[in-house]
Amino acid sequence: MAIYGYIRISTDQQDGLRQEKSLNEFGVDRIYSDQITGSSNYGDRPELSKCLDALRSGDTLVIHELDRLGRSMVEMLVQVNKLIEDGIQLKTLDGRLDTASMSDELVKLVVGVMGYAAEMELKNIKKRTAEGRAVAKNRGVKFGRKRKYTEQQASTVLEMRQRGDGYGTISKSMGMSIGMVRRIIELEASVA
Repeated sequence: MAIYGYIRISTDQQDGLRQEKSLNEFGVDRIYSDQITGSSNYGDRPELSKCLDALRSGDTLVIHELDRLGRSMVEMLVQVNKLIEDGIQLKTLDGRLDTASMSDELVKLVVGVMGYAAEMELKNIKKRTAEGRAVAKNRGVKFGRKRKYTEQQASTVLEMRQRGDGYGTISKSMGMSIGMVRRIIELEASVA
């Protein structure tokens, strides 16, 4: 009977050390860790897939909080039910779920409620992010990749194109790729 731990962080700005420390203090035998959003499918998480493949009847999967498994109530219920059917215990270190000491009905209720809460939090995160982006755009903040050319270079490219110069000629004289010349012309045309 092995004890496995699973960590999920969403971005490289997040740090999984808190989760890792608590799993090590609990005494897990092996930790699997993914850096991927909670709204991703279970099949898109390579380390979670390895962890689930390694689990056998009688083993325990320990996670810091249930939302580390995901932010979809339905997927969470399906995954937890599958673990229970396979004889695998699930324990969260926040104390909200321990399938070894709870009835199946209570587990389903707790997972349903926590899954719903995680799903609603994801919707709220997306809403707040969209609102923040809209406010930033209204303030003039630019999103996306930074330009790799100056306004003067863009002006010169457009002048050369208006004179009838081809993409190759412009590319050679400006020291840019043909793709870059095309992007400048397309971007400036869409702005005009």
